[in-house]
Amino acid sequence: MSLPPDEGTLNSLIGQTVKALREKSGLSMRELARRSGVSQPFLSQIERGVSAPSMVTTYRLAEALDVLPGALLPAPATSQVTVVRSGEGRSIPVANRPDAATGRALLLQPSNPLEIIDYRIEPDQYIEEWFQLAGDLAVYLVSGVLDVEVEGLPTVRLHPGDLLGHPASLRHRWLLVDNQPAHALLAIAHAPEGAVRRPPART
Repeated sequence: MSLPPDEGTLNSLIGQTVKALREKSGLSMRELARRSGVSQPFLSQIERGVSAPSMVTTYRLAEALDVLPGALLPAPATSQVTVVRSGEGRSIPVANRPDAATGRALLLQPSNPLEIIDYRIEPDQYIEEWFQLAGDLAVYLVSGVLDVEVEGLPTVRLHPGDLLGHPASLRHRWLLVDNQPAHALLAIAHAPEGAVRRPPART
């Protein structure tokens, strides 16, 4: 049984993948940075394997390259059955800041439009990043209390056992309640690779 790559090796593989997809799309680093809203210096760090992309950066790069988010990660061994054991799955911060909450990618594969992320959010961790992407999502709360803000709509408070679903193209974010920990599962059905994936422009 082969061991998964260490963090440094994984970052290098992700960087190589991003660079290869960028070059395949005929984009300069400057143009990809412009399309994704990621600064060119940070994009250079990602391609060189110096820095790892956060969840929001992964989504932005995937959208700009018109691929599924999982396409930016090294491909796992091919199998019709996926098993992710406790403690396995790549940890990806929600934002590019040291106090960002981290999600564990249970399902995030190059050719699979279904994504499942396990979030165990601790007090004082940053979770309030706004997200907006093509597809549909659902969040299921395992424990704790979580507020979900969808721009232009009333805030929804989730309790254990509650599920909320909405188009991922609606700008949204999560908030802890009373700075208490929460455990949530996020499932996203992304638009198929190669489809028109950009969410509606904000007005």
